[in-house]
Amino acid sequence: MKIGFVSLGCPKNQLDTEVMLHEIASRGHEITPEETEADIVIINTCAFIESAKKEAIDNILDIAWLKKHHSLKGLIVTGCMAERYGREILEEFPEVDAVLGVGSIHNICEAVDSVIANIGKKRRKNDPDCRYYSHEDKNTVKLGGDRILTTPEYAAYLKISEGCDNRCTYCAIPDIRGKFRSRPMDELVEEAKDLDALGIKELTIIAQDTTRYGIDLYGEYCLDKLLHRITEETNIPWIRVLYCYPDKITDGLIEEMKNNPRILHYIDLPLQHISDKVLKRMNRHGKSAEICEVLAKLRREIPDITIRTTFIVGFPGETDEDFEKLCEFVKEQKFARAGVFTYSREEGTPAYDFDDQIDEQVKQDRMDILMRTQLNISDELNEAKKGSVVTVICEDYDPVSEYHFGRSEADAPEIDGKVFFKSDERIAPGSFVKVKVRSVTDYDLCGFAMKK
Repeated sequence: MKIGFVSLGCPKNQLDTEVMLHEIASRGHEITPEETEADIVIINTCAFIESAKKEAIDNILDIAWLKKHHSLKGLIVTGCMAERYGREILEEFPEVDAVLGVGSIHNICEAVDSVIANIGKKRRKNDPDCRYYSHEDKNTVKLGGDRILTTPEYAAYLKISEGCDNRCTYCAIPDIRGKFRSRPMDELVEEAKDLDALGIKELTIIAQDTTRYGIDLYGEYCLDKLLHRITEETNIPWIRVLYCYPDKITDGLIEEMKNNPRILHYIDLPLQHISDKVLKRMNRHGKSAEICEVLAKLRREIPDITIRTTFIVGFPGETDEDFEKLCEFVKEQKFARAGVFTYSREEGTPAYDFDDQIDEQVKQDRMDILMRTQLNISDELNEAKKGSVVTVICEDYDPVSEYHFGRSEADAPEIDGKVFFKSDERIAPGSFVKVKVRSVTDYDLCGFAMKK
């Protein structure tokens, strides 16, 4: 059969898609990038916030149209939305033939076989026990395993754990992906070595909470030890860390980032807010003073570090004073990268039933204000880079503008800005090049490649 895939959501979801692609290809099915040529389409969904659910529904409707008006024989929905709303999907979308939750991605071939044998028959296949993975049970499937990369040939993600124990009051992830469980370090190092053998130049470490890594297996936070082993046993030149939590930034992690030249001086540290009252209602660990202390230590020990963060505005009970405190905090800290989201009221989470829900227009207004504040900061920081030389990993060449483009150490894939540059010679994707910055535009830099 020809199988098409649509992958939505975050890099963690993308990696799950890569695992399913491998399972499908290993069974002998043909993977096609053209949905109109597929016999079966698999949509791997996100359901983190309302906009993600809407995107998933829109994609289901689009593919469902192919079943009615084209040659598509089957539609399977997987991922977070299938885990959270599996029965509702089957009830509301008769074109969907099967749903698989996030704990059942290794059953994808079974689902495909079922659709082939029972066209039009509704099936729901979830395996909640798989989500609560036991390291002692040798019969359970690995959380990682073989996969087909969907990233550029020079870059890859490495998911070091699954699930989350933080229980933020606005977040449904623990109910969707289960309790936090780390993958064994030896297994991760072997996977990193395999990626190194493929020529990966940039490895991005991901999880729901990377800084919690190892606490369940080894009794302590071990992200620094994992990073050290990966750099000792591979030659991957760039290693980037995302999804850290401020209350778990250890001295060991800071030292490893500071002294290991292959760990990029970049950290993704979603703070969500700075008002102690709001942080408490969010069930975020650590108060504002502790957050400021961590930020100060990071900048003191690693002066050139790029700190990326995210904030939620319009959380229930957030007052004008709370929001103003957040704005002042952003102005003071001058984050190199920051994303702002309006609070999404998610059923099944504690915050859904909180009093003092904020009007949607107020949420939007606050997001606009904070994003304008951050844009001004980004402009200021980028202006200061004029005349400097940055190392860039080349991503591609645009023949229309005749510019190459790529990312600096300060730019995570699919999240941050780009560096556009002229070059006297064509630069291959995945190559590292020194670029002298001569101009800036919003979040991007522009310059020219230095001659070797």
